[in-house]
Amino acid sequence: MGLEIYVGGEFVPEEDAKVSVFDHGLLYGDGVFEGIRVYKRNVFMLDAHLKRLYNGARVIMLEIPMSAEDLKAKVCETIERNGIEDGYVRLVVTRGKGDLGLSPSKTANPNIIIIAATIKIYPDEVYEHGLKLVTVSTRRNNPDSLSPQIKSLNYLNHILAHLEVLHAGVDEGLVLNDAGYITECVVDNFFIVLDGAVITPPTNSGALNGITRMVVFQICGELGIPIREEQLSLVECYTSDECFLTGTAAEIAPVTYIDDRPIADGKPGPVTAKLMKEFKEFTKGHGIIAY
Repeated sequence: MGLEIYVGGEFVPEEDAKVSVFDHGLLYGDGVFEGIRVYKRNVFMLDAHLKRLYNGARVIMLEIPMSAEDLKAKVCETIERNGIEDGYVRLVVTRGKGDLGLSPSKTANPNIIIIAATIKIYPDEVYEHGLKLVTVSTRRNNPDSLSPQIKSLNYLNHILAHLEVLHAGVDEGLVLNDAGYITECVVDNFFIVLDGAVITPPTNSGALNGITRMVVFQICGELGIPIREEQLSLVECYTSDECFLTGTAAEIAPVTYIDDRPIADGKPGPVTAKLMKEFKEFTKGHGIIAY
């Protein structure tokens, strides 16, 4: 039995879930989205995800045709209809149907799409042995041109970077900004551990302020682990004590090799292991029960 998708104001079987070929989300990447995890029917950090969705929509002057409370209820209903206990929700809002022209003034009726399914980015052994990364040549979009804080449907920059990762045959990629500093991974935030402190690139360098990234700041604060934002060069990454990445789908995953160089002894470090353990506990009490 296939999934039930919320699209166009109703739930339909996945084979009938369609948008117009004139939808601005399809033609121009004109819209915003969120990826949300579900743990044992608990929709993790849903309020934070919705806040970011509505903020991004406000920036691009896209009016979401539903209140945050009503949208929260639809997300939960989608999860329940599909019997998802542990999974992933993709919540998308497009500008809606327009014409072939670029102007948003020709669009009407923004479209909300909610998909609830299962997801697994990395195999279990990655969390035990670590990820291998490569630095890609594709640079992150300049924040002055397109803010990384807008999770827009325009993901071509990320796709180009991921193609390099596939070609290199590794797990993920490090993406630099125009100045040559680390921004983040292709689809995840990036951290190093140095002399007991956790360090991550600042959001104004080109990094998304990810939900899991924010959780790491909170956990570190509760555990008394020093954490700060700082511009990071590749040399600082190569010579760090530990590295890890964070993301809604990836959670917290250790990084043990970058550009064929082992990080420290090439094994996941103790700070990363502690954060991974604490994150699992954190997911149990932060969210809302879908059904």
